[in-house]
Amino acid sequence: MTRLTEAGGGPGSFGEDETPRESCGVFGICGHPDAAALTYFGLYALQHRGQESAGIAAVNEGCLTAHRGMGLVHEVFDVDHLEELQGPCAIGHVRYSTTGSSILMNAQPFVVRHRRKAYAVAHNGNITNAPTLKEELEQAGSIFQSTMDSEIMLHLFVKNLRYGFEEALLRTVQRLEGAFCFVMLTSRGELVGIRDPYGFRPLCLGRINGHFVLASESCALDLVQAEFVREVEPGEIVILDGDGIRSLRVPPAPRRALCIFEFIYFARPDSLLDGRTVYLVRKAFGRKLAEEAPAPADFVMPFPDSGTYAAIGYAQAAGLPFELGMIRNHYVGRTFIQPTQSMRDFGSRVKLNPVKELLQGKEIVIVDDSIIRGTTVKTRVRALRELGVKRVHMRISGPPHRFPCHYGIDFSTRGELVAAGRSQEELRGLLGLDSLHYLTIEGLLAATGDPQAGERFCKACFDGSYPVAFEESLSKGCLEGP
Repeated sequence: MTRLTEAGGGPGSFGEDETPRESCGVFGICGHPDAAALTYFGLYALQHRGQESAGIAAVNEGCLTAHRGMGLVHEVFDVDHLEELQGPCAIGHVRYSTTGSSILMNAQPFVVRHRRKAYAVAHNGNITNAPTLKEELEQAGSIFQSTMDSEIMLHLFVKNLRYGFEEALLRTVQRLEGAFCFVMLTSRGELVGIRDPYGFRPLCLGRINGHFVLASESCALDLVQAEFVREVEPGEIVILDGDGIRSLRVPPAPRRALCIFEFIYFARPDSLLDGRTVYLVRKAFGRKLAEEAPAPADFVMPFPDSGTYAAIGYAQAAGLPFELGMIRNHYVGRTFIQPTQSMRDFGSRVKLNPVKELLQGKEIVIVDDSIIRGTTVKTRVRALRELGVKRVHMRISGPPHRFPCHYGIDFSTRGELVAAGRSQEELRGLLGLDSLHYLTIEGLLAATGDPQAGERFCKACFDGSYPVAFEESLSKGCLEGP
């Protein structure tokens, strides 16, 4: 039996044009009497990975029940919803769309029925051969309910079930290309975690009172007081049920390719990733920046919150004071209403406000994690000049984004990237800065502390070296009809 409830609401807009947005966060737990409630809190911890929609699916005595809706976790769920999601096994999902539009139809977990059994799946990443697979499946008679590449995985899986459950998982994963992590829940109470052979997206395994937990990041394990066990290995399929844990492996990829931007921006600073605490790695990026590009200044400041941890590292290494010269408004909410052109001018100022007395007449170093489209940085630098800041030096804790990402980050064309086709000096002039320095790729890799970093991370958005082939048509909405 399958029961699905949906909550409406508009997708709104979260963040600013400078903020890269990644696809999703996933969470799952098996064998715990409060599975849905713990999944709810796990999604809270992963909210930074997606703010467009949220959903939870739970299994109780063979009945799979799901609720999903547009908005933040606390907007989608209330006590009544969680009480309806009974059972000892549950999975959850928070989404930012990369492939497939931001509409309720595409909210996850995605649920299907096949031969009196139900399956729910939550997905993080992009399947780069999705258009070809979808065409193949439709030619064979498959009917799709959404425009998500995630649904392709379930269609392949149910077609392969004639080979048995475990073999179906193996055959399905071997057909998929790209960057993907899945958590899947069956009406029999099996929880499955899948990580692609390159390991683009993170997935970790935890345990709480003997019950296993899967999560995109370890910070979600911390919130539900689960013990971190290990990361799910690239190419590994873990099956969790009443009998414990089983592990399957698909053929290994020629290399690993964890997205380096997880360390620069996406992952929460309190998460453990690839054996390293993200907070400490970001500080190391800042220290390396200070080594590569020192600047005479009165103090160092971030554009909060993304640049804060690298700015701390830069200030400590440079021997300069660290200040919060811009104060963030944490209570803006998801949607800032801009009904008229005159009100739209407030959009770039609504989240950050300068501390005027601190900034006037000063030389400052601003540290941030990235510059994607450039418009917000340009506006903020101009505002600082108008306040009387004498000199503005900007340091970025990653190399310039010159190439689009096809693995789940929301910049899929070079035309969106201000650094594409421009030198660092041209960018400095365009943004109105006195000096500008991006952390070099060599400095970035060295700061991770991994002696094999060059072969363990995907850095295609910086150098154009893509570990996995992709179809040129892949983008948000590419699976929609004409």
